[in-house]
Amino acid sequence: MRGEVRVVPLRGIPELEKDDDLGAELANAAERAGGLEAGDVVVVAQKAVSKVEGRVVDLSGIEPSARARELAGDEDPRRVEVILGEAKEIVRARPPLVIAETRHGFVCASAGVDASNAKGPDTVVLLPLDPDASALRLRERLRELTGVAVGVIVSDSFGRAWRRGTTDVALGVSGLVSVLDLKGRRDAMGYELHATEIAVADEIAGAAELVMGKTEGVPAAIVRGVDAAGDGTGLDLLMPRDRDLFR
Repeated sequence: MRGEVRVVPLRGIPELEKDDDLGAELANAAERAGGLEAGDVVVVAQKAVSKVEGRVVDLSGIEPSARARELAGDEDPRRVEVILGEAKEIVRARPPLVIAETRHGFVCASAGVDASNAKGPDTVVLLPLDPDASALRLRERLRELTGVAVGVIVSDSFGRAWRRGTTDVALGVSGLVSVLDLKGRRDAMGYELHATEIAVADEIAGAAELVMGKTEGVPAAIVRGVDAAGDGTGLDLLMPRDRDLFR
């Protein structure tokens, strides 16, 4: 899996609406960037996927509960009410910050509910209902339109309990390895690895974010040169509860 890696931004994708053909927009953008190649990984921002899947909420229709008002602090309690609706469990809270486990099993800020790059000042975007299924649909659509077999990652920005800042990670994965297990292999000095797992899909998502950014209006990128074909999923990257030292 080592060699030269290239990351290509997919520009010119318009503001997306519910039921837009995101696969066609990605295929057209890839064609403008020189076309797809077999083995490419197309990384797509979660918000682009969520918008075409209708995962956008208008806060004007939300009535916040007492719990939402308590957790909101000086922030909008309607947004917190949406967070509570998306959360399986509140892991930590320091109003207005809420760390929650989503119904998917992701542990993240605000259960993935985000107002940035939404449809307006009173709207928020939710995570896709099934990011792995979203990745698979896009992969199949790209194959249909281009004839090229690629991997697809649906990515989002997550913080990390032991590091500052955010980095993009893979929520949904199709057509590539998610986690590379190196247990049993030997390093350059002959030492046998006992617990090393590489989050390949997260690394690819993080690389793509370098050209996508948060304010550039570039919702997708091609990562080329990583030999990562496989049948992983986004759920493969979740930490099992019995190994989670932070809860």
